[in-house]
Amino acid sequence: MTTTAARALPDEFTLDHLDHLESEAIHIFREVAGEFERPVILFSGGKDSVVMVHLALKAFAPGQLPFALLHVDTGHNFPEVLDYRDAVVERLGVRLVVAHVQDYIDDGRLRERPDGTRNPLQTVPLLDAIEAGKFDAVFGGGRRDEEKARAKERVFSLRDSFGAWDPRRQRPELWDLYNGKHAPGEHVRVFPLSNWTELDVWRYIEREGIALPDLYFAHEREVFARDGMWLSAGDWGGPKDSERVESRMVRYRTVGDMSCTGAVDSDATDVAGVILELAASRLTERGATRADDRMSEAAMEDRKKQGYF
Repeated sequence: MTTTAARALPDEFTLDHLDHLESEAIHIFREVAGEFERPVILFSGGKDSVVMVHLALKAFAPGQLPFALLHVDTGHNFPEVLDYRDAVVERLGVRLVVAHVQDYIDDGRLRERPDGTRNPLQTVPLLDAIEAGKFDAVFGGGRRDEEKARAKERVFSLRDSFGAWDPRRQRPELWDLYNGKHAPGEHVRVFPLSNWTELDVWRYIEREGIALPDLYFAHEREVFARDGMWLSAGDWGGPKDSERVESRMVRYRTVGDMSCTGAVDSDATDVAGVILELAASRLTERGATRADDRMSEAAMEDRKKQGYF
């Protein structure tokens, strides 16, 4: 076909940037369904996991979602996000497996951290849930633009029998060929959104009309300043006596443990406003709002080597 003829194709026969990303993600979901016996999707109710479930539904439509959902509940999650998670599970009629960090603290398997954050405590409950469910493939919403350790990771990321990630064991993925081979006891983390950016995710949310928890949009909230971020007041241990609570118009770019996930000042009350805001931003959402990534230069990579997603 000549270049002139290709340009003359009607719009319905051409793919734009979001179409290519969607097609790649759907291909990944179908590859996993064909190669693995018990895949599961990590689903927190955050925007990336919501988009993953939307893509998985498209991949197997008109059939039901063929995977269970898995969430590690720190006990410090945002109530709005948990309500959204439960509503999605009820609407889709899928099985949700929840691993509770609080259970591990109560029976002594884990200890509270001095800083109050429970995000790093998710690893052990996650690995136990994977082992108990005999899940051999675990979909995660990680993207390469988020953080430099995630930028190193392949779409299919092999984890050993201890759930650990070894960058040296990564496999080539030429021509979109994914190698899911693994030994008994090992599993594979799969990242269908690897090549997406935060802006891609929001543009896709706008195009597809995907509903999200309200805290992703600007709202009045009681917050206090710590480590250059606005944190929500709550039972998790904040604020301290010296930290003043104030009401501000904020939104969240990412949602996780309330003790380490900061809000940003914003007047973006809808998806279009968020897209305009992100187009002018020079910081990734993790760089701007996640205290757990500031613990050390290699904080994320160290946690991934221990089994973190």
